[in-house]
Amino acid sequence: MQKSSKKNSIKKMLAQNKYARFQYEILETIEAGIELLGTEVKSIRSGKVNLRDGYCSFNNNEILLKNVHISPHTNVGAFFNHDPLRERKILIHKKEILKLKARAEKKGLTIVPLSIYLKGSWIKLNLGLGKGKKIYDKRQADKKKDINKEIRSALIR
Repeated sequence: MQKSSKKNSIKKMLAQNKYARFQYEILETIEAGIELLGTEVKSIRSGKVNLRDGYCSFNNNEILLKNVHISPHTNVGAFFNHDPLRERKILIHKKEILKLKARAEKKGLTIVPLSIYLKGSWIKLNLGLGKGKKIYDKRQADKKKDINKEIRSALIR
């Protein structure tokens, strides 16, 4: 008899990239692991991560996360700390990497980090395959947001 573990299904959000949803139309999302150092894990668990300018690139059948800032941990000496903007390897199956690479290169899409969260005791990264929005698309999104805000405020009154 197997024990069902609710621990793996519980997600605790650590950081989100709201700017990515504004800049890109997200077509598909992927949950992935991320290769981290010990001090990076401590910093992420304390919420000291910035995904805003992050993006992913391909290198020999690997996906690398670039330009994501993870602040150095304060309680450890400078000797053990990491470079805040170092490239980090994304941990997903090779078959998925090849599929993402083909889609990104063929259609001119980009892969951006959307959120980072705890799933059980594992740190997971939610990646989005996105198409860049044009200026008029952003204006339409702002207009829809304003209309929905007015509707909600009218319903509350």
